[in-house]
Amino acid sequence: MNTIKFMVSKKLLLALSLLMVIPLVKAQDTLRLDLNQALEIALSENPTIRVADKEIKLKKEARKEAFAGLFPEVALAGSYSRAIKKQTVVMDLGGEPQTIQMGSDNSYSGGLTVSLPIYAPALYQSIKLTKTDVDLALEKSRASKLDMVNQVTKAFYQLLLSQDSYEVLKKSYAQSEENYNIVKAKFEQGLVSEYDKISAEVQMRSLKPSVVSAANGVNLAKLQLKVLLGVEPDLQIAINGKLQDYEMEMFKRQLNSDPINLNNNSDLKQLDLNEKMLQRSLKVQRTNFLPTLAASFNYMYTSLNNDFKIAHYKWFPYSTFGLSLSIPLFKASNFTKTKQTKIQLSQLVDNRVNVQRQLNMQVQSYMDNMSASTEQVVSNKEAVFQAEKGRMIAEKRYEVGNGTILELNSSEVALTQAQLIYNQSIYDYLIAKADLDKVLGHEDDSMNN
Repeated sequence: MNTIKFMVSKKLLLALSLLMVIPLVKAQDTLRLDLNQALEIALSENPTIRVADKEIKLKKEARKEAFAGLFPEVALAGSYSRAIKKQTVVMDLGGEPQTIQMGSDNSYSGGLTVSLPIYAPALYQSIKLTKTDVDLALEKSRASKLDMVNQVTKAFYQLLLSQDSYEVLKKSYAQSEENYNIVKAKFEQGLVSEYDKISAEVQMRSLKPSVVSAANGVNLAKLQLKVLLGVEPDLQIAINGKLQDYEMEMFKRQLNSDPINLNNNSDLKQLDLNEKMLQRSLKVQRTNFLPTLAASFNYMYTSLNNDFKIAHYKWFPYSTFGLSLSIPLFKASNFTKTKQTKIQLSQLVDNRVNVQRQLNMQVQSYMDNMSASTEQVVSNKEAVFQAEKGRMIAEKRYEVGNGTILELNSSEVALTQAQLIYNQSIYDYLIAKADLDKVLGHEDDSMNN
């Protein structure tokens, strides 16, 4: 009970926080998010998650419907029949046949009927089957949340990569523009050749398309994140942090690596639950060979009349109680259905073995990518340091006249590439980690809200 109250309070707190965010967004025109906030919004606002939650409610109602079969069914029943031709009986009275009509023109009956299953093995197995169906719906909902967490996390990192790449290219363009202005001023003073001026201008202008493309990439990544968050496209969002902030997390994970197992993998859990459902279905089908027993009770009123003066009718009550027993002897389709279910069970077992092998391969691949990315980050970080140092040396050499414009341009290109590759290596690690968490079924804290 305390856990339920805690979950309700957390959901209420999240709803209140979202209500507080809306006017804040209108005032500031920008919603700033970190990864955890983005995941909380997506798990509460994305339609896919709401559909999965409603599917759970649907399965729970189906389970209640199965339980309802244990209760008696009560109904009011009534019938009317009109005799078109009455039954006639011919009697021989003293050698003269006499024809007598039997029955009345109008026949009425009405009353209360009650039926109750006493022994219904198919119903009992169906109730157990619906419980497994609810568990399967819960696991599918968890799989939807895991997939949503994976998509939002990767979209968040994609936006970080786009923003960082845009900043790198923008700084590179600003530096090349500054170099061009310096070279242009020296050219006007006759200190450098026109070739240097042209080279500096070409270097500056060649970076402009990359800057524009990077800006478009940022806008596209924001739009993709908005779609996953389930917010309006015109809402302005901004995310906190940079890819560089996750560098220490990489090394901490490599040092404190947890044992790898697939116990929480959603695909395997769903296969296990599907196997359990097939086993339940097989038990339901086997109940076709078992007897069933039901009880019934009727309390009826009847009236037989030849006219339609209903107010003057006399009604005669009667009641009955009965038991009905049904013992199946032979039905060929019962045997074929059980054989089909057994074949499906065998297929599911083989399919699970294949899926587990593929998942193990994916886990190993993601872990190798993470290890490779970690090593690349160390190398690429040193490359960025050396490229910055090289650009500084090339800049000083050019200022004193010992270097050429080609050396300066090459150092700028090398620095830009080193920074982009450094950011890309961190991004590759984070994407591999997000995919690994999904395969292992690691749940984010926001999923439990």
